[in-house]
Amino acid sequence: MDSLVNHGDTVFMMLCTALVCLMTPGLAFFYGGLARKRSILYIMMQSFVAMGIVTLIWIYGGFGLAFGADHGGLIGSISDYFGLFNVGLVPNAVYAAKIPFILFCLFQMMFCVITVPLITGAFAERLNMRGYILLLIFWTVLIYIPVAHWIWGGGFLQKMGFVDFAGGTVIHTSAGFAALASVFVLGSRKLKPGEAKSSNLMAAAIGTGLLWFGWFGFNSGGALEANMLAATAFTNTILGLAGAMVMWMVIAKMFRGRVQFLDVLTGSVAGLATITPCAGYIDFAYAPLVGAIAAIVCNVAVSVRLRYGWDDALDVWGVHGIGGFTGTILIGIFADATVNGVSASWTQLGVQIFGAVLVAILAFVGTYILLKIFAAITNIRPSQADIEKGIDNVLLEETAYQLGHDK
Repeated sequence: MDSLVNHGDTVFMMLCTALVCLMTPGLAFFYGGLARKRSILYIMMQSFVAMGIVTLIWIYGGFGLAFGADHGGLIGSISDYFGLFNVGLVPNAVYAAKIPFILFCLFQMMFCVITVPLITGAFAERLNMRGYILLLIFWTVLIYIPVAHWIWGGGFLQKMGFVDFAGGTVIHTSAGFAALASVFVLGSRKLKPGEAKSSNLMAAAIGTGLLWFGWFGFNSGGALEANMLAATAFTNTILGLAGAMVMWMVIAKMFRGRVQFLDVLTGSVAGLATITPCAGYIDFAYAPLVGAIAAIVCNVAVSVRLRYGWDDALDVWGVHGIGGFTGTILIGIFADATVNGVSASWTQLGVQIFGAVLVAILAFVGTYILLKIFAAITNIRPSQADIEKGIDNVLLEETAYQLGHDK
């Protein structure tokens, strides 16, 4: 058995899995630092609890539905790997021929864990724990897992030639458009001028740094081997980040007259979300350009959100949703066959647009319907009085800071 496993690749993928795992608490710090002081712990808790709940979903059916034997191009077989049945230390020739199959399972699980927490930044303070747990469970099963199968598990999009190296569509597009739907269903907060200020940009910076660090495993792990493709994705990750950050700063200076620290943080995350789907398909030379495009397109999306008054509290749609969507489409424009066998062409561009639009529509409509159903059968929203008292105080009976009555 041990002779079938490449030890170097196994160590590499263990590291990548741990790095992606780190991104969930990293996201918690990022969102917690950007949230209001009254709701820091609650929004952080939403990220942390996903690790427990989604892990159990993944082990008891989710992995099989995503990567089990294909049924009509739509879903995998739940019985194939239920309870880790047939998931052991022997490599699987279809998904990862040089590492233990259980390690591939865990690497993919970390992607699943972080996706719903990404959505939480949009509906900050507007969904109670009951509503969030319902969303976490049903959204994971009904939206994330089918999309993962369509694109990575042998489903119809993969058979069409659609590609997504590390989750620009599976994770960022789906989470971003789900975030937009949640804003439409849950409505806007009643905030006074100045009340939406971030609680702690230093905490947000720590979270951003953890996301940067974890993203190297997020993207390069898509190669499933410690090889040149992994090195390419690794390099493109930092180049995409840099291109987006600098362009975001230029745009901020041009249109707002100054560059704020939050611009630096947000620009980098936009670049990472956009480079993610194409990190393993494009040459190094195009990565900074992808980042620059990300900054422009995501800034436009944020401006649209502000113009129409959509209360996407932490710009999940504008940064993650539009970033992942844009990066997915750019594969059809910049892909280089010498990198990973996919060439830019009108055909590839059409397939990429079709897949990205389909997933965006599914995520938006599915999330809208789910939240409407939850709201019809139970109370899923904190009251306005609870929001004013502080979500942390009311729902958790805890506070992040002992600073009197600071908002």
